[in-house]
Amino acid sequence: MVRPRLRRLLLLTAAALTAAALTACGDGTASRGAADAGGGTGGKTIRIAYQAFPSGDLIVKNKRWLEESLPGYRITWTKFDSGASINTAFVAGSVDIAAIGSSPVARGLSAPLHIPYQVAFVLDVAGDNEALVARNGTGTASVADLRGKKVASPFASTSHYSLLAALEKAKVPESAVNIVDLEPQDILAAWTRGDIDAAYVWLPVLDTLKKNGKVLISSRQLATAGKPTLDLGVVSTAFAGAHPDAVDAWRKAEARALTLIASDRNAAAASVGAELNLSPADAANQLSQGVFLSPADLAGPEWLGTPGKVGGLAHDLLSAAEFLKSQQKIDAVPDLATVEKAIYTKGLPDVLS
Repeated sequence: MVRPRLRRLLLLTAAALTAAALTACGDGTASRGAADAGGGTGGKTIRIAYQAFPSGDLIVKNKRWLEESLPGYRITWTKFDSGASINTAFVAGSVDIAAIGSSPVARGLSAPLHIPYQVAFVLDVAGDNEALVARNGTGTASVADLRGKKVASPFASTSHYSLLAALEKAKVPESAVNIVDLEPQDILAAWTRGDIDAAYVWLPVLDTLKKNGKVLISSRQLATAGKPTLDLGVVSTAFAGAHPDAVDAWRKAEARALTLIASDRNAAAASVGAELNLSPADAANQLSQGVFLSPADLAGPEWLGTPGKVGGLAHDLLSAAEFLKSQQKIDAVPDLATVEKAIYTKGLPDVLS
């Protein structure tokens, strides 16, 4: 079952949602990329992988808070389309810090990948910002109707994990559905051509699909049914060991973004909209569909925890790995001690205060 505080957060956020029509997404073009990220001195570089979904991570990028707090580093931001490609980048040693979903992190910590990284932040809990949508005219009114249909999702992502969970919940065998691996922008193109019947994907592409489709189930609903997914901030174990002060500065910047989302949604939306080529109003609407924790919550027993006691996030990741193993998506499930070592709690809760 989903933890009580998460249930309360999901219900509170659901109450805040409006029934207004959702608008078209931007093209995901960022305002600043690696080429103009700004240089530090001494050859120290932080290579950050980000994704184009509404989050505090985009606020940190847009406002250049990390560059301001770490003038001695050159910060490079590179956009990735999914967690699977970010895992590949970590394996190649080309990324230091990343925004990535909980399902690909569970994969990364499991065999055969065994990626040496640690979870140091929770960007958001997936709510209505990830969902399974069926295209109008396909005769799909429920998850059970997906038998024999073509459904797209980025493989090894939180959406893919949620799609499998939704099928299991509806007692639809995975083999009964033609599941295809497409990145979000490719999903949008295939949807427009009529090549797919449904898709499980996240914002901002999700908003466009909803205009010509029916939501069958959202990650909010799956969370309340015991299959929560999250967007996490992870850091290479080697980088954290060599640059703990830089990791602290990054966590402080991300915590500052969470505080801005909670205290001044319009200001937060302006930054997110600039990164996603959305109007502030559209960006605010998309932010309202996620569940954002407070910095104080992150160091609590339900999430990251403290150096002396790792929080419940370790159990969430272990549960995700167990589900992936049951679906034959990974070779073996790591033990709890291994997952707990992958939660970066150094300096908590002080660094988030």
